[in-house]
Amino acid sequence: MAQSREELFQATLQSLDIAFEDEIRGGANYEAAIEDAGQFYVSGMIPRMHGKIVVTGRVGETCSLQDARRAAQICVLRGVALMRQSLGSLDRIKRILRVNVYVQSAAEFTQQSEVADAASDILYAVFAPDGGHTRTSVGVYQLPKNAAVEIDMLAAVHDI
Repeated sequence: MAQSREELFQATLQSLDIAFEDEIRGGANYEAAIEDAGQFYVSGMIPRMHGKIVVTGRVGETCSLQDARRAAQICVLRGVALMRQSLGSLDRIKRILRVNVYVQSAAEFTQQSEVADAASDILYAVFAPDGGHTRTSVGVYQLPKNAAVEIDMLAAVHDI
């Protein structure tokens, strides 16, 4: 019997040793997530666990590719956790439509897509067979709080 999305999500969190605070919310005067017209928008997620940014720095300079991939995993799982928190169930998600991955990059670093692959792999696993999505991965000079990676997402949702 196939595992549910919830089981796949929990197994992924456990296998990667990732945990979040009880409630995920925006840090200022904006919404962390909004549902509108069958779509669910997730604001930029940085690699925060229990109130602390756990992967910081410029990738290719003070942060390794491996650490940046870990940051991408935390960011995307934080976004999925926010979807579950806001929608009540991951079963409300029809599919992930779009993922934008921003990587704080050193001048010579060109492996943004390899960083983003770590997030995409999780979405394929948790939302199988509907984990396919469009994606952009971009190198940027700075991110909030010196985070190594930031990810925002767009999902299609089932009506209640």
